[in-house]
Amino acid sequence: MAYKRSILLINPKFQLKISALVCFLAIASSLIYPWTISDLLSSFSAFIQANHPEAAKTILKKEENLMSVLLLWQIGSNGFIFLYFIYVTHKIAGPMHKLQLYLENIKNGNPISKLYFRNGDSFQEVADSINDAFDTLEEQRKQDFMYLSEVNSYLKNLEVVLPEDKKVVLQEITNKLNDIQKRFD
Repeated sequence: MAYKRSILLINPKFQLKISALVCFLAIASSLIYPWTISDLLSSFSAFIQANHPEAAKTILKKEENLMSVLLLWQIGSNGFIFLYFIYVTHKIAGPMHKLQLYLENIKNGNPISKLYFRNGDSFQEVADSINDAFDTLEEQRKQDFMYLSEVNSYLKNLEVVLPEDKKVVLQEITNKLNDIQKRFD
């Protein structure tokens, strides 16, 4: 089943938490290069100021411009990382949301159907495992109902030879078996 989900934040708490954590790690790990560049430029500026004082102002201005560009680059790249991880977590949160709705439908007594995730979503194997599990349960249920039908016919045969006082108990058992079969049909 191919369809496109239009809501990007399916589980905002999870998605925002993971995206913020990844951005924090990206910011923390990328703070090294601005400090390194700043230290290098400061050393270079001190050297230039000592040897060529007239060029020092130009170097300082270029250093400020470079640091501004690096700051803007950092903000932009972290914004991209944040949005990218919202998208990545969407591929995780979407299937889990669909699985939750699927199980709630079963709990509410709706018929069991196949579970499908969108192409490209994570955990495709979970949908396959759930479908296999419910197929196995359905097959076992059919076998159990075939046996219940046999038991029901045996009980009808017994009813002919039982005394009247025992027929009431047998009728209650037969009614209960019929109720069980109706509930799962």
